[in-house]
Amino acid sequence: MIQPPDDFNPPAGVAEELEPGLRRILAPNPSPMTYRGTNTYLLGRGDIAVIDPGPLSDAHLHAILSALGPGQRISHIFVTHSHLDHAPLAAPLAAATGAPVLAYGGPLAGRSAVMAKLAGAGLAGGGEGIDHAFAPDREVADGAVISADGWTLEVLHTPGHLGNHIALAWNDICFTADLVMGWASSLVSPPDGDLTDFMASCRRLRDRDWRVFHCGHGAPVHDPHERLDWLIAHRLGREAAILEKLAQAPRNARALAEAIYTETPVALLPAAERNVFAHLIDLHGKSEVRAQGALASDTVFERT
Repeated sequence: MIQPPDDFNPPAGVAEELEPGLRRILAPNPSPMTYRGTNTYLLGRGDIAVIDPGPLSDAHLHAILSALGPGQRISHIFVTHSHLDHAPLAAPLAAATGAPVLAYGGPLAGRSAVMAKLAGAGLAGGGEGIDHAFAPDREVADGAVISADGWTLEVLHTPGHLGNHIALAWNDICFTADLVMGWASSLVSPPDGDLTDFMASCRRLRDRDWRVFHCGHGAPVHDPHERLDWLIAHRLGREAAILEKLAQAPRNARALAEAIYTETPVALLPAAERNVFAHLIDLHGKSEVRAQGALASDTVFERT
């Protein structure tokens, strides 16, 4: 995790203009997992696209609706992924406005085969929690282009943090949701998150030219490629640390987390353990580690 910028502390419920045609409203759900809260974006001048309506909150629903000016209407509601801090307000907002909800799919869409197998064996997700009731009105595929009066968005399927995660490209701006954030590295928690997919999604974004990333939490990222390079290097560094510890002795994810995340607060160690397990699954897939038994959260791994 990097140090969050102290100057990012916008008031919740206030529509702030980020640049012409784009506003941000902070949801009132700060936490160790969401930082100051979820960023909801309003794109457009007439037909408004709402990107990530956020958690179930009457106050936040009122803030979004109150941000509409004369001649404006919400025409599209985009949900980047179905975590509880991004998706639940979509249905009430759709009911209030008549706008369709667009997403890659339901909570299990895009889940990799290895994660589906882990989930089938009983491994439950950790971290932010899934909105299991989420169901979009319209599923959007990778590469889909959606336009309205004054804006065009390209859908980029970017699994890793969650299987149904998408980013949205608007010219040289990318709404990266929880794939890339400025205040912390993204949580990858199996079976919801898949590190192999996460790294591929980061590298996919790295291959394009961007001016700025607007994230699901925290301030805009004005050095997108440097941030992606940091994220990729951070994960490779964590991978190297895991392999180094396993070279000393076989261990499970918990023991590895305790040995590697020595400065992490105790309350965040379960999330660290999930991240380590994600790395172990990725390394297992690359045949760099061997599992002493079936893949599970408490499985002991050894170097190959």
